[in-house]
Amino acid sequence: MILRYIREHAVPGSFLVSSPSNWPLPAAGKRFLTPASTLRQLRDHPLARGCYPVAMGFYPSAAGHEMARDQHDDHLLIFCSAGRGELLSPGGGAAVRAGDVLLLPRGEAHSYRALAEDPWTLYWVHFNGEEAAAFARYVRGDAGPVLHSGVEPAVLSGFEALLAAATRDYRLNSYITASNRLRQLLTEIAQYCERSPSARLGRVDFVSLQHFMRERIGGQLTLRELANLARLSPQHFANRYRERTGIAPLQHFQQMKIQAACRLLDSTDDSIKVIAARLGYSDPLYFSRVFRRTQGISPRNYRESQRR
Repeated sequence: MILRYIREHAVPGSFLVSSPSNWPLPAAGKRFLTPASTLRQLRDHPLARGCYPVAMGFYPSAAGHEMARDQHDDHLLIFCSAGRGELLSPGGGAAVRAGDVLLLPRGEAHSYRALAEDPWTLYWVHFNGEEAAAFARYVRGDAGPVLHSGVEPAVLSGFEALLAAATRDYRLNSYITASNRLRQLLTEIAQYCERSPSARLGRVDFVSLQHFMRERIGGQLTLRELANLARLSPQHFANRYRERTGIAPLQHFQQMKIQAACRLLDSTDDSIKVIAARLGYSDPLYFSRVFRRTQGISPRNYRESQRR
């Protein structure tokens, strides 16, 4: 039934929408197809034509769920929030567990299924658009189709916001909102995913390294400490870090400190001297100089501008 609807309502002059599975929905499940007339409008609208959803859904505890496609005419993003499954092709197969992301680009035949003993719970979205391939490459990088983001609240809320935006009503405005929710979701997933060897710095992944830096935000760090954590020489580590971020590691750490200072200036009445000390600056005048150099404004003026 779903496949017949899609074939009959394909958008002229565009890729045919790939068929979602016919897995029978339970009461809590969701599956939505963007109407054909709306697809035509999204394809032409300047605020949506870059990347827009063509079908999306939520499959809880999807026992018996499986899919195989030889013809794949859009991009498919799947997020496993619980349970387990497996990707059977391409690439010879791979296990899928909670926190994993599947990114299957347009044109790539594939098959996958839930494991019978612990069936996965999935959020999914088929998407297309002028920039869709670029978004798919951005998320996937040079890794394979299975990536790991973890069960991050931002990812879960992103999928829920996407579903809510697209299904609020059938007005074009709602789908334009959904299109931009989708763009945000794809970029957020890319931040969390361990996509390739370039996402690792020696023996530690980039996300873990930044977590370590945030934990030390009230103190000091040396380049050697960070390099030792990654089990690289300081020079090799600094080069790899700059390749990954475009900025030197200690300069990035200093920016993280100033971002934390902004939050404290916004949310507390602590003096600038106290905030400086909380972030490891024993000299408040030096802290103010660093803040001005980073933000282009003094801490005092920043606080006043935020409270007007």
